[in-house]
Amino acid sequence: MALYRPNPPPTRNGVSASCVVLPVGPWGTVVEFLAQRFPNVSQAQWLARLQAGDVVDDQGTQLHPDCRYQATRRLYYFRAIEAEPRIPFDEVVLWQDAHLLVVDKPHFLPVLPSGKYLQETVLVRLKNKLGLDDLSPIHRIDRDTAGLVLFSVQSATRSAYHELFRKREVDKTYEAIAPWNPALTWPQRRATRLVPAAHFMQQTEVDGEPNTLTHIAPLEVHGALARYALRPVTGHRHQLRVHMAALGLPLVGDGIYPTLTPEGSANYANPLQLLAKSIAFTDPLSGERRQFESQRRLLPISKMAQSG
Repeated sequence: MALYRPNPPPTRNGVSASCVVLPVGPWGTVVEFLAQRFPNVSQAQWLARLQAGDVVDDQGTQLHPDCRYQATRRLYYFRAIEAEPRIPFDEVVLWQDAHLLVVDKPHFLPVLPSGKYLQETVLVRLKNKLGLDDLSPIHRIDRDTAGLVLFSVQSATRSAYHELFRKREVDKTYEAIAPWNPALTWPQRRATRLVPAAHFMQQTEVDGEPNTLTHIAPLEVHGALARYALRPVTGHRHQLRVHMAALGLPLVGDGIYPTLTPEGSANYANPLQLLAKSIAFTDPLSGERRQFESQRRLLPISKMAQSG
């Protein structure tokens, strides 16, 4: 039996096609299924996409608005966001070769398309600017976090870089600004178990075998605030933010920990004070030692302490 190989359509405007395989079900037409499967997109919007030829199968056949439903058929479609606002900060490419690209990301800009972000993401911006359709992030940082992100340029060598992170052979240092507590023992070694919290936006610490580890040390102190070096050994979602909040030291500008604030317009004047400052590793292809430093800076804590 021949091995099935997906055949997605080419990238459009920096956006790769999303895929869905039609399950067995009661739907009479494709558009009925799509409207039910993706409730945030109206049936009228799906009809418009079908009319425009933005939904195809794995043979490249464009589906028409009244196309009958056929279970197991593999469909590709392109996400679209109406009136997506521009995020007024730019990413900076620090390094690029045939296999690796290193980006210095600003606050507020997501790495990958998700939810209400599509064109205004690091990945799609870079695909459009550089013409690298196969570009893919090797790891991620939060939209709220600024600093270094590594991207793989080609799929043939991508697994070698993923393996570095899987084996924890990458040295990462973050900087953060948070309250100062001289009563705590410094430096801190925070090893706890993190799991999803009741709200999908949050993680929480629970009893049990630790699945996260962060080394935390103060770099400078001004009054009630300090600038910290955070060195995560593991890479759990929101790990640094949860660990600092659990110590009673929530990061300045954090709208998720310890209290989740309502989502609304981004407050560009109050960015999360968390920066992916440096990253170092031995390149698995060349054997050379690589080290990269973010050119970005957090707010001066001396001025923050005075204004506070």
